[in-house]
Amino acid sequence: MASFRAFLAVTAPLPSLSTASFPTRPNSLPQNRFCKFGVRCSYAEAGTQDDSRSATIDVVADIKSERVVVIGGSGFVGSAICKAAVSKGFEVTSLSRSGRPTYPGSWVDQVNWMPGDVFYANWDEVLVGATAVVSTLGGFGNEEQMKRINGEANVVAVNAAKDFGIPKFILISVHDYNLPSFLLSSGYFTGKRKAESEVLSKYPNSGVVLRPGFIYGKRRVDGFEIPLDLVGEPLERILNATANLTKPLSSLPASDLLLAPPVSVDDVAYAVINAVKDDDVFGIFTIEQIKEAAAKVKV
Repeated sequence: MASFRAFLAVTAPLPSLSTASFPTRPNSLPQNRFCKFGVRCSYAEAGTQDDSRSATIDVVADIKSERVVVIGGSGFVGSAICKAAVSKGFEVTSLSRSGRPTYPGSWVDQVNWMPGDVFYANWDEVLVGATAVVSTLGGFGNEEQMKRINGEANVVAVNAAKDFGIPKFILISVHDYNLPSFLLSSGYFTGKRKAESEVLSKYPNSGVVLRPGFIYGKRRVDGFEIPLDLVGEPLERILNATANLTKPLSSLPASDLLLAPPVSVDDVAYAVINAVKDDDVFGIFTIEQIKEAAAKVKV
């Protein structure tokens, strides 16, 4: 009988930690996104002595692992991203002011929920070991509030990730709806575009900006579930079916307020997963490109 001996060794270099916090963190190192998997086998023919002279085969492979930090992970879009990431075997950390959501779910228990404000976050704790950061930050209010949450908060997150050496940053932005320039000058859109510019300048070859329109799904607000999919899903089908007929109208100002198809929150989430998994993905993604990216990783 032939004898077979094998041993497996799994080693994962741990990132070095620094006690300095953003923005004065010095000389941070990029996080390691691979673990090394080694196999050594020795084989002896039947009837021969199994000793150190037996032929030895060494096999070494790099196995990619992902740890994603979702800023705003307890929100409508953020929670969908966390859920999709868990389903793909990612390690997931969420940073949000509300921390862990109150609703149940097996995937909820697999997320590291960290309560905190992006302006005062301890980035050494939040970002350690991360391979990608996803920001879903955004909201409405007066001009100053919208500039702060849509723009400045995201800029802080981008610079923290870059300073920490995180290799990829993904921003959930918004479609411009073909609006006239005087409407795009509002705090909501100027904030979003400021955040986009920061992502694309700090991450020119790995930054991703998703620009969805109306996002539908089951949204939880104050313990109540709002079924946005009851409106969004049929509207998406209608607009997709009539796209050739309505295309001549697309050049009209603000036409996309009526003609831009809604996007499922699951499509947005899986487009994020695709961006995390594929190192060659970067740049701005339109509504249609978001759906195409999602289709690549959906099961």
